[in-house]
Amino acid sequence: MALVNFRRDNEAPAAGAMAAFLQGCSIEVMPRTAAAIEDFRPLLPAGTRVYIAHIEGTPIDEMVATAKRLRDEGFEPMPHFPARIMRDADELRTWVARYKGEAGVTQALLLGGGPRKPLGRLDATMQMIETGAFNGFARLHVAGHPEGNRDIDTDGGDRLVMEALRFKQDFANRTDADMAIVTQFAFEAPPLIAWADRLAAEGIKMPIHIGVAGPGKLQTLLKFAIACGVGPSLKVLQKRARDVTKLLMPFEPTDLVAQLAAHKAANPAFGIEAVHLFPLGGIKTTATWLAEHTKG
Repeated sequence: MALVNFRRDNEAPAAGAMAAFLQGCSIEVMPRTAAAIEDFRPLLPAGTRVYIAHIEGTPIDEMVATAKRLRDEGFEPMPHFPARIMRDADELRTWVARYKGEAGVTQALLLGGGPRKPLGRLDATMQMIETGAFNGFARLHVAGHPEGNRDIDTDGGDRLVMEALRFKQDFANRTDADMAIVTQFAFEAPPLIAWADRLAAEGIKMPIHIGVAGPGKLQTLLKFAIACGVGPSLKVLQKRARDVTKLLMPFEPTDLVAQLAAHKAANPAFGIEAVHLFPLGGIKTTATWLAEHTKG
């Protein structure tokens, strides 16, 4: 007797909304993790935007080589430019010239960076923009922190983070820069929805590319979440960790993305326009999950 797979009536529309929401999804790599992938073409859709994280101490030669390799394989490299790990505007211009000349880079993620104390004269995203080094770039992204950033707002609030976003929105308003906000990853949909709605209410209209941690072992995700300063949504992982029946099972972002996709489908003007994946459990694992959920 043949087995029949039954599907609830709402599963097909939900899958369709999720597949639509994941279109144009981006992913993040580092030079060392990219080097472990023989070829990205079987893993990701052609033209995928691939962010290249610049961790302090990574030689610029490795960053540029990774960008060139991704460009040659048919992807859109978007390297990080962390202000606080550069000596000055001259070094910034040198990096930009190399990325453009050697890898055809026209997109960049601008952020303050990891070190609390700048290594040189640059300290913030707007300082880099004001140098004019990115004139002619097709797209500039800036960082967003839905759960705050204690490195910036040490009191646990978000006053300074919000001021920075208003400043960047003002720049976007008075220039032809194509800008968007890409966020730190989180694990709970309702606070992300509320944060996006708050930005819109305060006049911050830059599209949001929401950060999502790809599938991975629970222990791995907890480690990265704590190290990256994930806020209250960390409780989603902590609750799961207390359930011994789930402790060893991989954690997937499916429910989170499905909730965001459903909200976007019901509210087309909602500010989150794309998903940005952090492959904390490995690039291949994340790419497989993405392929499974973009079939519709």
